[in-house]
Formats: sequence, C-alpha cells, structure tokens
Amino acid sequence: MNIGFIGAGRAGCSLGKYISEFCIKNPVFAENTNITGYYSSKPEDAQWAADFTNSACFADLNAVVTASDTIVISTPDGAVMKVWDSLIDFDLRGKIICHLSGSLSSDVFSINEVKGFYPVSVHPLFAFSNKDSIYKQLNKAGFTLEGHEYAVNAWKNLLSQLGNKVVEIDGSVKAKYHAAASILSNHVLAVLATGYELLEECGFSSEEARSFTKGLVSDNIANAIEKGCVESLTGPIERNDIATVNKHLSVLSKAQKEVYHACGNKLLQISAQKNRHSCPKTQMAIRLKVRG
Repeated sequence: MNIGFIGAGRAGCSLGKYISEFCIKNPVFAENTNITGYYSSKPEDAQWAADFTNSACFADLNAVVTASDTIVISTPDGAVMKVWDSLIDFDLRGKIICHLSGSLSSDVFSINEVKGFYPVSVHPLFAFSNKDSIYKQLNKAGFTLEGHEYAVNAWKNLLSQLGNKVVEIDGSVKAKYHAAASILSNHVLAVLATGYELLEECGFSSEEARSFTKGLVSDNIANAIEKGCVESLTGPIERNDIATVNKHLSVLSKAQKEVYHACGNKLLQISAQKNRHSCPKTQMAIRLKVRG
C-alpha cells in the first residue's frame, strides 16, 4: 500500500506518522507499505505533515493520486464530499479510496462500480488531542472498517500487522456507532463536570474535586470495562433507596436535575437487570421519583 493523504490535520498526521514509524522499525513491513505524502488546501500544513512523516508534499490532487494506490481523505467530515467531488474525474481504477470519518459510511464514495476503485471508511476509535505526539498512543486504538471487501481486507491486514484491534461494521450503522463513540468519550465529561460542579458548591476547589475523586471515578470505569455495567452498579438507585434519591433531587438545580433524571432512568434499567427479584412496588416508586 502506497498511502497518500488529502488533509493534514491531527488524525491524518498521526495515522501517517504511526505507520511510517512502524515502517522504520520493521523493514520487511516497509517493503509493501509506504506513506507517499500529503496534500492540503493549506500548503504549509502539507509541508509540515510531509516533514513530520518523512514523505512528500504534494502541490496538487493529481500528484497525490498518481503517487498513491491508497488515498486517505483525512479532512473534517464536512469537507469529505467536497474533496470527493474534486477526485471523481481522476483515473481511480484499482485504487483504495478511504475517509477517516466515524459518522459517514463508505457510500459517500459513489460510482465505484463505474470507476473501478475500492471504497472504505477507516475509523480509529481514538481522541486526537494533538498532531505531533499523540501518534505514540495509537497502538492502543481500535479501528472500525466498512466498505468494499477488497479495501476492508487490505486495511485489516495492515492494521493487524501494526497490532491494532479491528472490527468490521455495516455502513448502515455508522451514525449509531459514532453516537456511541461520542457518548463514551464526550458525554461522559458532562456527567463528570456535573459532579465536580456539585463538589465545588460544597467548598472544594476545582483541583481538589478532581484529585479527591480520582480513585472513585477511575475504579468505576475500570470495573465497568472489566465486569460490565450491570455487575459494577452500586448506589442509592441500585439499593432502591427512595429517601436518598429524594434528598438528592431536593438540592439540585434545574440543569443538574436534568442530568440526574437522564442518568437515573438508565440506572433504573441497569438495576432491574442486576436485581431481578427486587420489590416491584419499590422499583416503581423510585422510578417515578427519578423521572421527576
């Protein structure tokens, strides 16, 4: 695979650097894999990425298409279709055309039957916080793939050699999959922010709120990953403790109650799975309280 990138943001730079570093350490792997270079609407960004990955800086789209048999559109989601519209008229026969979007499927690359290319979406389930060092942690990332069988197999082979976990999904569930990723990554922060906010209202400093609860938060996450959410659940909702839930709701602001209600109702479902023999009347009473 001779892989060229269109777009020189955090994801594209990190993935290119990750692959190029592996090539340096594994000469046999490098015999069949190469980062050809980068093209960007901002030439200075493409030059930075090229220097970073020891590859070429392409002056135009024709150059990256000619030099690469695998083309990765590593732009923000909103720009993928614009780039694709610019590529349609090129000779793409036999090439693998990719994007890195979590929410878009490979179906955005239309007319592949006519043009003879292989479309695929390649999504690293990973938060790219920067583009100059975060690549060092990509070995921990899982990747999802969907698209043409040939392209999926090519990327699966590449990523497996790199040591990454790979899961194939159907293009029809990409939006749901990305929603799950956003909840697990971003929405969790909303819950943490609400808890920290309440501690600050109790007199904790921002730093104290985070450090004081580090074990509580990290242990809960670790337990959920290891044992699952049902087995990890504790707390007043799990115990059917209506009095404590009432106390909580009595001191929360409207916005805080909304978070409590939304999370509490999901906890009720989890609790019902964990405590299948609990009293139905108690479950119903606490359900009405949590729903507000």
